[in-house]
Amino acid sequence: MTLEEFLDVCPFEVLTLIDKNAQITAGYTSDLLSDVMANCPAESVLITVQNHKNTVAVATLADCKAILVCHGREIPQDMIDAAGSEEIAILKTPLNQFEASYMVAKALSI
Repeated sequence: MTLEEFLDVCPFEVLTLIDKNAQITAGYTSDLLSDVMANCPAESVLITVQNHKNTVAVATLADCKAILVCHGREIPQDMIDAAGSEEIAILKTPLNQFEASYMVAKALSI
C-alpha cells in the first residue's frame, strides 16, 4: 500500500510528506532505538513516543517510510527538518501506542 493510501485509511496528522507513493508494508512499535535498528522491517511505519531527530536517523537505517509519534507529543523542528532531508514522513496522533498499532495493523490488512 502506498503512503497516500495508508493515510486515506488512517487519519493521522501529517507533519512531513515527501513521497506519497512510498510503499508501506509493515508497522513496528518500539521506543528503544537499538531495537528498531535490529528488528524493524523495511518499508515500515515506526510507531513510537520518541520525538527527536535521532529517531529519524534510526528510521533511515531501518528504511522506515514514516514515523508515527503517539500521545500527541510535540514534534521539534529539527526532527521535522531531518525527516524532510531523509524523505521520511512524520505523522502524529493523540492515540497511545497500542491504539495506534492496532489502527496501523488493521489498515495494512486491507
